[in-house]
Amino acid sequence: MSWTDERVELLKKLWADGLSASQIAGELGGITRNAVIGKVHRLGLSGRAKSPSSTSPRPRKARSSSHMLRVSRNSMRGNTALAYDYDNEPEPELIEKLIPVEQRRTLLELTEATCRWPVGDPGSPEFFFCGGQTAGTGPYCSHHSRVAYQPPSERRRDRDRRPPFRN
Repeated sequence: MSWTDERVELLKKLWADGLSASQIAGELGGITRNAVIGKVHRLGLSGRAKSPSSTSPRPRKARSSSHMLRVSRNSMRGNTALAYDYDNEPEPELIEKLIPVEQRRTLLELTEATCRWPVGDPGSPEFFFCGGQTAGTGPYCSHHSRVAYQPPSERRRDRDRRPPFRN
């Protein structure tokens, strides 16, 4: 359907009355929400005042002071041979303190034999890669492989715990 003068006037009235773009599309019929939004912008209709509840800013969640990944000390020392217990992991510590300075690598220092796990903020001068010995043919050391690649049974268990998606 095209935008006739009558439909444009009705759009302006419904917009001024505070109806949403979806509601206006339903009222006009044969048109999408996005078409209504586009027409509102092309007509230069003013944005509507927000409801009082949405004018006050929402409080933000507090972030930790460190953006570093936290891992357990035992997992970095190799005490987690073949049977890794995901449920009984000890209290994690900052990975920055666990990776020796001489092991850390820059992007240009990485090889096929060094762990390519990024640590920290790429924009900061303190950013580095783990640099440990890779485990097998993957890009990470044994610890970071366990972090990056979750066993299929764990994924299925987590998926089954989530509530089903609803529209």
